[in-house]
Amino acid sequence: MAGIGFELRKILKRDNLFSLLQAYSFAAVISSGPWILSIVGMLVIGVLSSTVVVPEFLIVQFQVSVTYVIACSLIFTGICQLALTRFAADRMFEKRFAVILPNLHAVILAVSVVGGSLGLLCVAFLFPEQSVLYRLLLLAAFVILCNIWVATIFLSGMKQYKEIVWLYLMGYGITVLAALLLRRFGLEGLLGGFVIGQAAMLLAMLALILYNFPAERFISFEFFDKRFNYPILMCIGLLYNVGVWLDKFIFWYTPGTSQTIIGPLRASLIYDLPVFLAYLSIIPGMAIFLLRMETDFVEYYDGFYHAVRTGGSLQDIEDCRNGMVETIRLGIFEIIKIQAIATLGLVVAGESILEWLGISTLYLPLLYIDVIAAGLQVVLLGVLNVFFYLDKRRVVLGLCLAFVVLNAILTRLSIALGPAYYGYGFAVALLVVVLVGLYVLSQKLETLEYETFMLQ
Repeated sequence: MAGIGFELRKILKRDNLFSLLQAYSFAAVISSGPWILSIVGMLVIGVLSSTVVVPEFLIVQFQVSVTYVIACSLIFTGICQLALTRFAADRMFEKRFAVILPNLHAVILAVSVVGGSLGLLCVAFLFPEQSVLYRLLLLAAFVILCNIWVATIFLSGMKQYKEIVWLYLMGYGITVLAALLLRRFGLEGLLGGFVIGQAAMLLAMLALILYNFPAERFISFEFFDKRFNYPILMCIGLLYNVGVWLDKFIFWYTPGTSQTIIGPLRASLIYDLPVFLAYLSIIPGMAIFLLRMETDFVEYYDGFYHAVRTGGSLQDIEDCRNGMVETIRLGIFEIIKIQAIATLGLVVAGESILEWLGISTLYLPLLYIDVIAAGLQVVLLGVLNVFFYLDKRRVVLGLCLAFVVLNAILTRLSIALGPAYYGYGFAVALLVVVLVGLYVLSQKLETLEYETFMLQ
């Protein structure tokens, strides 16, 4: 997300309460806007279709189908997301701007062909009782979303943050409108509306990319050349997305905690609703994470390496390093503080919120632990982000691998221990990885000058 700090600094220079609120609001929209719009869009479709789509269970089938498409497409494209961003950044550093767009086309082609082939096998053999139209729409949604994630990460790397939010707003606006117009056709109508909206958003993203990047040729496969490969980044992207979704899949495919929705797709009502509400609580934490990382931390980070490159004094280098450390500590403390406030707010108002949403208050204990877990995930994002700045890819790989393994083991253990322990697997896995990450980060920052000068 490097670059958004320039916009935030301009706002903060006004030095008043309104500018501070504006900066936090801007950071919240940039960091959380796209997925909030997607969640709201799906909820609006469900609520407004409940009186038209008969039976109502078709709405649940639609929402579960979209959830699986989102999860699987994120995991699949995780392999290339970080690697593509790094490839584009390196080519920009080399001033080879004309090769970026052709390689993006190559990645989109590869994702579409490979993802489409895998998706075709899945819809052909795993959904024998569903209509051909449903299967084709599910396949189309998967391929389109795979390309949207690639385009989104590319635009993020190119600092097109405001444009991303507006494109998601447009895309999900069309999605809601198209789904409502087609809802009388049942499940296929809702899914068709989703595909239309996502296709429109993808086309708009590609048009923006084509407008901003020159190209000498249409397609190039340099990205797949082993000289430009980043296998560690590919593994990190895959493992992080697997780690985020793994506990959900375990709950979905454990018979005692889930039920069949459509074809092989299952859902866990006891687990999914609290997780959904918990993720809404991290919007302030994400805003703080983005604001701190892209203003204070980046300033000290740039100052540190500028002093190294230009022969600054040891005192200047140490001052910048100490500033980085202090910013990291302050950012993490503020994230923990704001999530603690969110948790206390849910303790006070949680029962009323669940009753207003028509959800059983038996979900309250799980909701509390999920809010804590979601906050820990924001802290983990902050830790990983710092390691990426320091180019400690192997450390990030180890943390993501530990996250996957611990989440799998502890989630299974929590299910075996009974409902009172649901959610603790995900939370404890994140807690352990965060603590280890903070310890390693502390060690790396202590030896930062040595590694910068002596290991080149």
